[in-house]
Amino acid sequence: MIVQAIFYFFAAVLVLSAALVITVRNPVHAALFLVLAFFSSAAIWLLLEAEFLAIALVLVYVGAVMVLFLFVVMMLDINLAPLREGFARYLPLGIAVALLMAVAMGLVVASGYFDARFPPRAGEAGPAASNTLELGHAMYTDFLYPFEIAGAILLVAIIAAIALTMRKPRTLKTPRPEKQIVARREERVRLVKMEAEKR
Repeated sequence: MIVQAIFYFFAAVLVLSAALVITVRNPVHAALFLVLAFFSSAAIWLLLEAEFLAIALVLVYVGAVMVLFLFVVMMLDINLAPLREGFARYLPLGIAVALLMAVAMGLVVASGYFDARFPPRAGEAGPAASNTLELGHAMYTDFLYPFEIAGAILLVAIIAAIALTMRKPRTLKTPRPEKQIVARREERVRLVKMEAEKR
C-alpha cells in the first residue's frame, strides 16, 4: 500500500511537471520543470528496482544535459515571440501526433509483452541477481551490434556538430618585428607638395 502511494505521488508529480514543461512561457522555468520530471522518473525507476537506470537518469540527464541546457538558455538572449507565432497553426497536427502516440503506447502495453518473465541464465541467482549485471550482460552479448551501431551514430553526430560549428581561422594582422627593424623613414613617409587652391 505504501509503495503504491509513493508510486502515485511521483507519477502525479511527473505528469504535472511534464505538462508544465510545455506550457510555461519562461524557458528557464521549463528546464527546471524538466529536471523535476527527471527526478520523478528516477524515483519510479527506483520503485521498480532498476537502480542503474535511475542513477544514470540523474547523472546523465540532470547532472550533465540539463545543466548544459540551462547554461545555454540563460546565456543566450532568445527572442520567443517568433517561436510562438506558428503555435496555433500547428496545434491540430500536434494533437493528432499526440493521440497517435497514445494509441501506440496503449497497444504496446495491452499486448502483454512486458508481462513475460524471462528465465534466469545459467549460473545466476534469478531475482537475487543484480540488475546492473543483467543489463551489462544483455548489452554486451545479445545486443552487442545495436550497442556498437548506436556508438558509431553518436560518434558521427559529434563529428558533424564539430564540423558545423567550426569556423575558418581569422587572418590576424600581427606586427612583424623583423620588418619593423629594417624599415627606414624614406620608405614610410612621403612628403607631397601641392599648390594652394585659389578661389
